Amino acid sequence: MLSRRCALRWSIRLPADCAGSCALSLIRPARYDRGVRIDILSLFPGMFRGPFDESIMGRARQAGRIDISLHNIRDYAEGRHQVTDDYGFGGGPGMVMKPQPIFDAVAAVRAMDAEAGRVVLLTPQGRTLTQAIVRELATLPRLILLCGHYEGVDERVRERLVDDEISIGDYVVSGGEIAAIVLVDAVARELPGVVGSPASLVEESHASGLLEYPQYTRPAAFRGMEVPAILLSGHHGEVAKWRRRQSLLRTALRRPDMLARASITAAERAWLAQALATRETVAASEDEHTDQAPHSGPRRPPAIE
Repeated sequence: MLSRRCALRWSIRLPADCAGSCALSLIRPARYDRGVRIDILSLFPGMFRGPFDESIMGRARQAGRIDISLHNIRDYAEGRHQVTDDYGFGGGPGMVMKPQPIFDAVAAVRAMDAEAGRVVLLTPQGRTLTQAIVRELATLPRLILLCGHYEGVDERVRERLVDDEISIGDYVVSGGEIAAIVLVDAVARELPGVVGSPASLVEESHASGLLEYPQYTRPAAFRGMEVPAILLSGHHGEVAKWRRRQSLLRTALRRPDMLARASITAAERAWLAQALATRETVAASEDEHTDQAPHSGPRRPPAIE
């Protein structure tokens, strides 16, 4: 068994029987550059087995771009049975995470590094995660992520320990562990050297304030569907123009709330208004011809070049 402190810079690939923060395999990164350190406090550290070992996250950790440590909150619970939850005062369904194990866990984990770190509670009551928040968090030297579970944490944890509260959306998942995986992955992608091409960060959906343009690959023609001719032209300027317009159009159709906040020129607004009007005209015309005909599924909206 490794001590908690010794385990910090080693891989978090967990053995099948791992229950806590100490049972980490000895797979050391090729080098360690002081990047973002992330400590994750959870009742179920086994839920992180896999996501942090593969693809971009695995490479980022091996390269020393991000330092991730798991800590089992149950290890800090008092008493023979290490109870971490109890019934809520006032009644009601479900259990509430007790304050003592969380307070002691945060204190112990904070002491493992000179940087105190920002304590972030993953909770549906937090501010909704956006790319702007991701970039904000990626600038911090250390994050301590607290994964809520059951009916949540004792309110005194929020009042005295937590610096920030983050939600990944208005839906229900089994616990803060799932939200923590999403948050860590998003933050890691913003760190220098993690993503192979820096341009990828700019062009992806949400990164620029717009949804990403449509993507195509070989073959150019597939089952009667052809790639837009402009993408095969080799004219980089026209391709970039097409992609920008497609991003504008897709955002207007699918996420108009994002469009209201995006930086758009007057010329782009004029083009977009015309493109939307054209789509409505074409769609209305198609409806007239198909009112009397059976339809077996949803139609694709007309394309705008």
